[in-house]
Amino acid sequence: MKLSSLVYLDSALQATAQQWANRFKLPCVDGCSVAAAKPKVLQRFLSAQCAGEGAAFVFVLASDGLVLHAVEEQHGLSIRADFHGATVTYRRKQGGGKGQMIAKAVGVRSGVYPWVLDATAGLGGDAFVLASLGCRMTLLERVTAVRALLEDGMIQARRFGVAQDAALVEVLDRMTLVEADSLNYLREVSEAKRPDVVYLDPMFPVRTKSAMVKKEMRVFHSLVGQDTDADGLLTAALSCARYRVVVKRPRIAPALAGPSPSHVLEGKSNRYDVYTLEKLPDGLNASGAEGKL
Repeated sequence: MKLSSLVYLDSALQATAQQWANRFKLPCVDGCSVAAAKPKVLQRFLSAQCAGEGAAFVFVLASDGLVLHAVEEQHGLSIRADFHGATVTYRRKQGGGKGQMIAKAVGVRSGVYPWVLDATAGLGGDAFVLASLGCRMTLLERVTAVRALLEDGMIQARRFGVAQDAALVEVLDRMTLVEADSLNYLREVSEAKRPDVVYLDPMFPVRTKSAMVKKEMRVFHSLVGQDTDADGLLTAALSCARYRVVVKRPRIAPALAGPSPSHVLEGKSNRYDVYTLEKLPDGLNASGAEGKL
């Protein structure tokens, strides 16, 4: 993945944009002149920032937060971490609660809300679901651009929550983003910081007939790359977790190299390989607050 620049679309955000640009050692570009333009005009402007550089992505900062724009796509594709949009809010308030497969895999049940280390957090979707259910979450993401999106997504959601949704703030209070390499963190974590559960969702080649999903996942794969050390992550996770390790996989994917899962929860497209180390004790509540979902 190659980033070309950071474009800001609101003059009030110039200082913030410069901070992000400095962080990634990127040119900071004023895009205010095309902020209100038609999408095609904005797309051409963003594409022009990459001309002759072989770059595929541009950071774009607007009033609604930071996105990563894939300029190689015909109509563009923007990737962001979203914790307060309509879709995630509906799931948080009207979702399946403890009956969701991810909740069962991690071990959430009445009175049991484990501390979960998500070692491959990505854009934070699964971590947010578990935090909404009451789990304390530690998030690791090794790809710096994705980690920036995740950080900004949490900032934007907190800003929204403080103004309009106190329950959302409670969920975000259970999420901590740590800047660290997952493999090193798992191997070197202190006894006091060992989580109850380690959650892994390593990248896997896209195999889907859905054109839109395929497009989005293909772009995300080009951004993140393959988890060539996924098997090493499992070994380290098994040494780090107190009670269990959960690995999310496409339903047809092979299990990670190592011991066989203790049990498997399988859905239509995904499955969860669960490696039980010890039984989760009753009354385990690392978050200090019961989830609402």
